[in-house]
Amino acid sequence: MPIHDFTSQRLYVDAPLGAGAAVELGHDQANYLVNVLRLGEGARLLVFNGRDGEWQASIAAVRKRAVTLSVDVLARAQESGPDIDYLFAPLKRSRLDYMVQKATELGVARLRPVLTRRTIAERVNVERMRANVVEAAEQCGVLRVPEVVEPQKLERVLAGWDSGRRLIVCDENADVASPLEALAGLTPGAPLAVLVGPEGGLAPEERAALSARPDVTRLSLGPRIMRADTAAVAVLALVNAALGDWR
Repeated sequence: MPIHDFTSQRLYVDAPLGAGAAVELGHDQANYLVNVLRLGEGARLLVFNGRDGEWQASIAAVRKRAVTLSVDVLARAQESGPDIDYLFAPLKRSRLDYMVQKATELGVARLRPVLTRRTIAERVNVERMRANVVEAAEQCGVLRVPEVVEPQKLERVLAGWDSGRRLIVCDENADVASPLEALAGLTPGAPLAVLVGPEGGLAPEERAALSARPDVTRLSLGPRIMRADTAAVAVLALVNAALGDWR
């Protein structure tokens, strides 16, 4: 993904973007620009919303608790990226932050926390996840902002699964030892999902339910046991290289 400007401040905004648009920033973002970054009227930055591409903008007005941006020139057209859902058993706070940020950088379309039999951190701060997604996108030049889905039990997710979306399940006991061989038979560019279970692994009944499904591919990540946040990076890199937009 070409990045044209590493030096300008990038800001995510939840507003339509286009030439001539005026964007009103709320207190938090206004405070960040004016009091943290010390930017004033006329300062230029890049803005994106995950839908309309990346635009050059300038600070048009600074008020006590708000800032108005003036949008002028398209810097980069919107990019789509691979149609990959990332399903994961929630982790403890700092490791969940890391995993969400890395999954965003690796181009997933959706982040879907699932509650398994052995999930330890059952409470998921969805708003914190969304904030981490935005922060990662701002810092790394990402234009697509993944959707963050509310947590669901794994059984419920599987009950409503779209069979047209292949589900790749990380499993150290997969029949095929080589992950590249396991992925070789799948269709590049097709809708996919990746599931990484909890630290203690999936329960036997969950493994059995997944193994019985025709739309599931079990994937080994090699001879070493990884932490769940490490496994996220490894499997998403593999899937992007074999089936996604790294090809």
